[in-house]
Amino acid sequence: MKTKTVALTGLLIALALILSYLESLVPLSFAVPGIKLGLPNLVIVFALYRLRPATAAAISLLRVALVALLFGSVLSLAYSAAGAVLSYCVMLLLRRTGRFGCTGVSVAGAVAHNLGQIAAAAVLLQTASLTWYLPVLCLSGTVAGVCIGLLAALLVKRIPQI
Repeated sequence: MKTKTVALTGLLIALALILSYLESLVPLSFAVPGIKLGLPNLVIVFALYRLRPATAAAISLLRVALVALLFGSVLSLAYSAAGAVLSYCVMLLLRRTGRFGCTGVSVAGAVAHNLGQIAAAAVLLQTASLTWYLPVLCLSGTVAGVCIGLLAALLVKRIPQI
């Protein structure tokens, strides 16, 4: 891996951590619990379009681990990891088809993240009753995914290939 890529990867991990922290300061959960803006996904979508897939995956997984270590718990790690892995896989597959732009990839990733978290919660809590909450999370994920996708598209357009 080139020194330039290593430096950029470190910067993107740091940026994703900062965005995770900033997101925790925005109280969207007062209206509906569990809703977030998905700000760190901006970094992951950008990385999918500007770095190798393995590097984007490493950024995603390291961010999840570091956020859980710094601000979370073992349960938050389980939920976040499930959401991040499913989200990343869906986004990578859609990116590789070439049929979806940043916005479509971001929306699919946001919805997949919510599905992964609900699945993890259902397994860990041993109940399927949480699935009633999925439409609310999918709607909020779609809105957030559009916003993040539009920002990512702007960044991808303005920042050249590494």
